[in-house]
Amino acid sequence: MGRNFTPRGKVVRRLGVNIFGNPKFDRILEKRPYGPGQHGKKRRKMSNYGTQLLEKQKVKKMYGVLEKQFRKYFHEAERRKGVTGHNLLQILECRLDNAVFKAGFAKTRDAARQIVRHGHIQVKGRKVNLPSFLISQNDIISIKGKENTKKLVNGNIKSTEDRIIPNWMDVDKEKLLIKITKLPERADIEVAIEEQLIVELYSK
Repeated sequence: MGRNFTPRGKVVRRLGVNIFGNPKFDRILEKRPYGPGQHGKKRRKMSNYGTQLLEKQKVKKMYGVLEKQFRKYFHEAERRKGVTGHNLLQILECRLDNAVFKAGFAKTRDAARQIVRHGHIQVKGRKVNLPSFLISQNDIISIKGKENTKKLVNGNIKSTEDRIIPNWMDVDKEKLLIKITKLPERADIEVAIEEQLIVELYSK
């Protein structure tokens, strides 16, 4: 899988929003609320296409998804009943790495992806090492592995105590279990996302 090595501080400054959830990026935006680079302070009027493209890039970088997979998710969202934009965000939220991150078992989505890839996660008692695995209602996610892994996750839980657990999951921090009580809804996405701009971009 390809990786983007652009410093995250530059990413959040360009997008103007802390898509990674780490408080240090809030401080960066507060200190330098303008784009990176020599001409970052100069605000250029953006075209409709540019605005739509920037919104797509924001969501892709937020969830760590590349273009090919993102387009696949969009087509799946179109196929499902309901509002395409809402469906797209629900699919992204249902990625296994995102659920591990949202539960506080990892400090970042990148760290959550690593935990999943290394085979430390089970879904309904079966090992799953695909970060893109889509969870379903009533799934139970658990930690599998050695004591070092559980110690790492317990440390992450302590350092993310202030993280608000989404209402679509129940987290047992003692047993290191996550139960998906329902599928996430649009109102559960805390970062400001204008998904309609993405729909308009792909509809051209």
